[in-house]
Amino acid sequence: MKIERRYDTDWLRVIAIALLLIYHIAIVFQPWAMLIGFIRSEEISTEIWAPMTMLNVWRIPILFYVSGMGVYFALRKRNNIELLIERTKRILLPFLFGFVAITPLHMFVFQDYYNLGLSYYPHMGHLWFLANIFIYVLIGLPVFYAIKKGVFSKQISFLSRLFSNPLGLLSVNVFFVAEVLILQPKPFEMYAETWHGFTIGLLAFFFGFLFMSTGKVFWNTVKQWKWAFLGLAAILYTLRFVFVATEGPLNEVPLYLISIESNSWIFSIFGFCYQYLNKPSKALSYLSKAAYPVYIIHMVVLYLAAKFILPLHLPAIIAFILITIITFIGCYVLYEFVIRRISILRPLFGLKWKAHTKRKDKVKVTTSKA
Repeated sequence: MKIERRYDTDWLRVIAIALLLIYHIAIVFQPWAMLIGFIRSEEISTEIWAPMTMLNVWRIPILFYVSGMGVYFALRKRNNIELLIERTKRILLPFLFGFVAITPLHMFVFQDYYNLGLSYYPHMGHLWFLANIFIYVLIGLPVFYAIKKGVFSKQISFLSRLFSNPLGLLSVNVFFVAEVLILQPKPFEMYAETWHGFTIGLLAFFFGFLFMSTGKVFWNTVKQWKWAFLGLAAILYTLRFVFVATEGPLNEVPLYLISIESNSWIFSIFGFCYQYLNKPSKALSYLSKAAYPVYIIHMVVLYLAAKFILPLHLPAIIAFILITIITFIGCYVLYEFVIRRISILRPLFGLKWKAHTKRKDKVKVTTSKA
């Protein structure tokens, strides 16, 4: 049976990581940047933060959804042991390497910028996301394997009927609402190294797998109702925007509304991507491989860019644009000319060992007739 390639989920991963880079750059220009370990600009700009308030409630959950979908794809051609080995190489190894060799680098830049004295500080940093995913894989393997073997066929059939209706799809919010009501995260978008981040990630990861298990039912629903989900998300965002007025982390909006808004954005994005981006391209082929290494290294490049641009005391918007350009170019250069081309580095950044394929010269054998 031919396995269908889903290009839209590849695009989702690329787009989400690109937006994550921009989001992290915007933090540099917020008054609370140093509270979460970011270099802070003296030129503060709430205008830069305004569009980020739309991203901050779904930028991380959507990556967990896509990661759960990725496990479904992987299990179509692997068994449990093969999946665990593959995820160990692709997720755990880069996490451990990043923990000791990558995240300390951007802390060196931070310490140098503020004249704190250099000290080696291995920590998860932005790589907490990888640790969570690997744990989710370990937790979910028995369940995913059982689903693959048809143990829960009746339940999957029920979910297929449920997810064929937009209200049925929105019913998954019950779990996400329960999560915030129990854990009471303050603010909602504080995902890194928190129980809120772990739990919402686990829910998104698990439902990402379940959505794929229903075949095209989920995708047809989000495609058909994408504008309705977008409208609901826009209404809830407008209410949230009025409350917070772009002043930084959320703390005045009912958490259950933020949960519903988050999933509404995500479902609408899934719908638009499924309709318009589920097609191959050379750009996607390159970017889908580059996205993961870029995610791993982007904080180092971002901090270096901030270190050299911020002392120029440029207007915030100009500095933001320059840091963004330098960060993207710097990540591209490191990926294209270092990570991608040095075989020993590739697995440390989630890439496969470069295949040393030698083109076999075609030897034409001619026989002479006597």
